Amino acid sequence: MQGIRYACRRAGNVVQLVLGKQRNTFANPRWSRLVYQPTADFHIVGKRNAASQATQQKSAENKQTLNGQQAVKGAKGRVVSVIGAVVDVQFDEQLPPILNALQVDGRQPKLILEVAQHLGDNTVRTIAMDGTEGLVRGQPVTDIGTPIKIPVGAATLGRIINVIGDPIDERGPVNAEDYAPIHADAPPFTDMNVEQQILETGIKVVDLLAPYAKGGKIGLFGGAGVGKTVLVMELIYNVATSHGGYSVFAGVGERTREGNDLYHEMITTKVIDLKGKGSKVSLVYGQMNEPPGARARVALTGLTVAENFRDKEGKDVLLFIDNIFRFTQAGSEVSALLGRIPSAVGYQPTLATDMGTMQERITTTKKGSITSVQAIYVPADDLTDPAPATTFAHLDATTVLSRGIAELGIYPAVDPLDSTSRILDPNIVGEEHYSVARSIQKTLQDYKSLQDIIAILGMDELSDDDKLTVARARKIQRFLSQPFQ
Repeated sequence: MQGIRYACRRAGNVVQLVLGKQRNTFANPRWSRLVYQPTADFHIVGKRNAASQATQQKSAENKQTLNGQQAVKGAKGRVVSVIGAVVDVQFDEQLPPILNALQVDGRQPKLILEVAQHLGDNTVRTIAMDGTEGLVRGQPVTDIGTPIKIPVGAATLGRIINVIGDPIDERGPVNAEDYAPIHADAPPFTDMNVEQQILETGIKVVDLLAPYAKGGKIGLFGGAGVGKTVLVMELIYNVATSHGGYSVFAGVGERTREGNDLYHEMITTKVIDLKGKGSKVSLVYGQMNEPPGARARVALTGLTVAENFRDKEGKDVLLFIDNIFRFTQAGSEVSALLGRIPSAVGYQPTLATDMGTMQERITTTKKGSITSVQAIYVPADDLTDPAPATTFAHLDATTVLSRGIAELGIYPAVDPLDSTSRILDPNIVGEEHYSVARSIQKTLQDYKSLQDIIAILGMDELSDDDKLTVARARKIQRFLSQPFQ
């Protein structure tokens, strides 16, 4: 071929094709191209085919920008590998971005996959949010086009939802007006409230000796049978009645029986109203029988519900996470399934990043606050284990429930000596509050050191000052106990 000269110019719906001798009339050189072929000048002007226009318009509508990447909504793929909770999916079109949600077609109940890695050859590696039993190679998969979105707002109060926002309480669909993605950035510095404020819980021992900060993170330590659930429900009730706030309970990798018991106890105590709109709490469950993908993301689902109450409704929200260790444990399982090299004690190399990404979203803004109470399991009572040690770095206060105090019949069984708070400071709580708290702790510490002598020799062998200390300490113990609603 010699001597052809053509240029293509688009103007609205008109395409103009010019062929002939050398002619360069276009300002943009990308629109001109030179090829040589001896022929005469001629012009062809025509309109685009209507069907072609409709196809291109539909394709443009299906494209969405996610985290700076272009994703084709509704793109079709197929399963090429299933290894437990890890599913590899191959696409013919453009790949979905990391963290996008995919849905396996024709499967009931629906199976959602979350993109975790790009492998090459138009293949992505995903984590399943439910069991993969019965999944086969070649099964069609559709890109939803967004990260996992869940219902948020008042419609979630009194309901139990799972990691992908589906109701699991057998009370019909959640009729929410708003949906939000579970992955989000922490609030910018300009939106944060830097003022230190105390969240009054109405629990004497907590407010006096280990107060909670609005927007803070509190570690709740306690074994079975020491009143952890009762304390949680009292906090939910008091925050609702005193502050007009809501609570969100995220069950992360704990026993299904405990989740069921908690739900029915909340119904009994009117924290959940089955008939009216008086519910004060939303429940999000991803129990220990769930796949690791669900357990690793259910805390983010609960946090997303809480963020909506804070940012859209301006509420002070209590977020309970039971148990934060299971969040780390599930992340470790997912990391191993994805083939990452493990870090210390077999945990994922991204442990600090995963924890920090979630914890930084729990904060106070100018609109409202999220105060998080996180139950913490310490494996083998080893406080240097990377999982609890990483969590401790984010805590503002600790509430320790003692079996010894519970055996005395004193409830709440909060240990006043082991429980701590960063805001027990005279510049925040005031000089009088601080001095009273410290003097109470000193009296209780002196009493604790005398208990061995009392057990061996009896009260009669104590000095008058020590007898006075014991009498005061026992009165303080009784004062710090209280009946709950």
